[in-house]
Order: sequence, then C-alpha cells, then structure tokens
Amino acid sequence: MAAPSHVLPFLSPTGTASSARVSPGRRAGLLRCAAAAGQAGFFTRLGRLIKEKAKSDVEKLFSGFSKTRENLSVVDELLTYWNLADTDRVLDELEEALLVSDFGPKISFKIVDTLREEIRDGKLKSGAEIKAALKRCILQLLTSKGGNSELNLGFRKPAVIMIVGVNGGGKTTSLGKLAHRFKNEGVKVLMAAGDTFRAAARDQLEVWAERTGSEIVIDNDKKAQPPAVLSQAVKRGKREGFDVVLCDTSGRLHTNYGLMEELVSCKKVIAKALPGAPNEILLVLDGTTGLNMLQQAREFNDVVGVTGFILTKLDGTARGGCVVSVVDELGIPVKFIGVGEGVEDLQPFDAEAFVEAIFP
Repeated sequence: MAAPSHVLPFLSPTGTASSARVSPGRRAGLLRCAAAAGQAGFFTRLGRLIKEKAKSDVEKLFSGFSKTRENLSVVDELLTYWNLADTDRVLDELEEALLVSDFGPKISFKIVDTLREEIRDGKLKSGAEIKAALKRCILQLLTSKGGNSELNLGFRKPAVIMIVGVNGGGKTTSLGKLAHRFKNEGVKVLMAAGDTFRAAARDQLEVWAERTGSEIVIDNDKKAQPPAVLSQAVKRGKREGFDVVLCDTSGRLHTNYGLMEELVSCKKVIAKALPGAPNEILLVLDGTTGLNMLQQAREFNDVVGVTGFILTKLDGTARGGCVVSVVDELGIPVKFIGVGEGVEDLQPFDAEAFVEAIFP
C-alpha cells in the first residue's frame, strides 16, 4: 500500500531508502529546502552556462579586439628573430607596446621583469617560448586577481542584479543586452527603470523590454525616486515568480558624492525587499577611457561594493590592456565585455579566450 502523503522517504545510515512519519510542519520545511536547493541549482547552472558561451563566441571576441591585436602585432615582429644579444632592446620595445595598449606601468614592468629573469635563467630560449610566457603571465594576472568571472546569482528567486556607472558608459544598453542573454536561456526577466532622472533612459529600457520580451517596472507618476522604483520591482519579482530582476540606476559622476550616496539607498531598499539581494552589483566602464576608468572603479567600489565589471566599447579602441589593469588594480573580476554594437556583442568574459584574442 502506498505511503500516506505525509510520510517521506529518507536514506538510512546504511544508505537504503526507508520511510518515516513526518509532521506537516516538518514536511513543509523539507519541501522548502528542496525548492531552495532546486533554485540554487538553477542559478548555478545558469551562471556556468552563460560563462561557457564565451568560449563558443570566441570569433566575436577576436573581431572585437582586432585593434588591440593590431597594436600588439609588434610582439611577433620583435620575437620572430629574437636572439640573446638583443634581449634588452626587444624587452624595452615589448614594454612600450604593452604601455601603449593600456596595460599600465605596474603590469607592463612586472611582465617584462618576469620575462627578463626567465631568459637570464635559461628558461626561455626562443621567441616562441617568450611569447608563450608573456601570455601565461597575463592569464595568471587575470585569474589570480580576478577570481571567478561567472555570475553569482545566489540560491533563491529572484536573483537581483544592480547596474551602476557614469552617464554615457553604456549602462542601459548593457542591461538590455544582458536581458537578451538571459531570455535566450529561457529565464523570466523583470527590468526596473531606476534611472528616473533621464526620461530617455526609461524610454530606452522600455524598448529593450519589448525587444527581449521582458517585463518592466517604471515610475508611472514621473515623480518616484530611484529607490522606490527598485523596491517595487524587487517585490514584484518575488511576488510573481521572476527568475531575475535587472535594476537600472541613474548615471552619475563618481565625484558627485550626493548622487553616489543615493546608490547606497538603492542597495539598502533592495536588501530590505529581499534579504541577501542584490546578488551582483555590476559597474559599467567605458573601455575607450583606458586607464582613466580606474578612479571611477575605486570610487564606485568604495561606495556600494562592486562585485564585477562590464567593460564596454572595446571594439573601437586599441586599449584592450585596460581589462588586465582594472583586474590587477582592484581584484574584482570582469564579467562581461562589449565588443560591438550588436545585441549579441556583450560577451561573457573568459580570461583564456581574451589572451588568445589579443595575442593569437
């Protein structure tokens, strides 16, 4: 005879399944735990799946970094006919090539000093070995300092991602492209138009919502403050079973401390509406600004605790080395990079694919 509905199977110490009579309250608790485990598994798989797309989209990465690669093509020229007597000259020119590509003085000097030491110790005996060591140094910097570049979406629905940054960096567009990636994986997305200071931003996000088939929360009375809009969105996301809530925020200069403090309020109301949220706070940085982005990153991180970067507009610049600089400086991972204008051109960041794209 089948066990009553309130009798649940469990594993005995020997590993065999048996049955135990469980109170209704205990049964409800077990079911909640099972549901939470299922949601955690869902978000773990989602984060991994989106990260894996970076490897399948590697051709877009190559085309996006063509200018950086062209800028660094001198490396092959320098190393093709390298010989021991030319070491100092070649390494000086290699250092210059890295600096021009915005790797930053600290990183450029560190890489070249490492190569010089390995050449001196007889570990590198050809141009091909030097290039392989160069790529290895950069990859190690990205992986040791940047940590895990997968999205950390927590363990319960909805996962909340807060997008921050200065005006003009591509914040709202990045949010829309991120929604497109989620929707392609069958995720139920809710957008929050938290940039209430700029009507065009709300209109732009509404276009992205329609384009991606996402729902959106906007300030209907035109007077709502950003924290109120984000709180409303997170509560709706929780109430209506959305998988992910993407929160846009008003662009602001990192030197405007009043507006920066408003981000703290946004973060607090999100946490109040859903304890543990936001799961990610992604800072959008304009790649065309090169190393100038570092001060922005420091300020935003100090105020709200940035969990990852989205580097945009890297398709139109030879400054791809700034990816390495920002990771080395702050120890925060780059999670996405913008390598073009298309909806698919917001790429999950993969350190190995990046190194191959700039040093093929």
